[in-house]
Amino acid sequence: MMQNDTQMRMSELAEQSLIGKHALVTGGGSGIGLAIARALLKQGVKVTITGRTEGRLNEALQQLENEAATAGVGATVMAVVMDVSDAESVRQGFAQARANMGEIDILINNAGQAGSAPFLKTSVEHWQQMLSVNLTGCFLCSQEALSAMIKSGWGRIINVASTAALKGYAYVAAYCAAKHGVLGLTRALAVEVAQKGVTVNAVCPGFTETDIVQEAIRNIVEKTGRSEAEARTELASANPQKRLIQPQEVADTVLWLCQPSSAAQNGQAIAIAGGEVM
Repeated sequence: MMQNDTQMRMSELAEQSLIGKHALVTGGGSGIGLAIARALLKQGVKVTITGRTEGRLNEALQQLENEAATAGVGATVMAVVMDVSDAESVRQGFAQARANMGEIDILINNAGQAGSAPFLKTSVEHWQQMLSVNLTGCFLCSQEALSAMIKSGWGRIINVASTAALKGYAYVAAYCAAKHGVLGLTRALAVEVAQKGVTVNAVCPGFTETDIVQEAIRNIVEKTGRSEAEARTELASANPQKRLIQPQEVADTVLWLCQPSSAAQNGQAIAIAGGEVM
């Protein structure tokens, strides 16, 4: 009887944890995506990181494996080269991930790209690029992952949006439009799958210490002649805490949304911005 009780308790704990789940993280080679992958691995999740740049992905993969070895924990992680804006690349990337680690239980749509231009100087090509990477990528990846989630009766889709999904910023109309679209997609899909054991949420970081922000800082320096420190201060000024968000802060929120105990969180847009958006 004691052995049966122990087995039942272990089974209950497994159901309440993420151990053995398979997560795919787009844009997982750096910044927020890498921080999310790291956080999931620490919870016993099998992780596939994807991105367009093989060298960066391999560096991230080596880093994650080394960290796991140093911590003395087993980590199951792989890297897949994939362009989220290309339907065939997404199909092949997901097929490769499934072949190695099974169906996707958790999808983190993190891949994104930002570019700035005055509205009247925004080209159609720039507009389409922002939509393709930031919005269409979420659509394509979610379509690839959702069927298996519905079949198993459990799944998590988390879209890394931005405060640009919740408000407007000058000179990034295309980016804001795309991120607002991500939030619309999040809410519509969340309602559609609400009774199927799948939740769909968005996290909306403010200016975060990532490559995208570094590029924004370089642009400010080049176009205005300000120093890097002045440019950084300008970006941080939108946050009432007067600082940039750290990738780990975003990862912690994503990890919470992944938990089985967060099943009531659905269709939400959680701002991680020190009070910039309330």
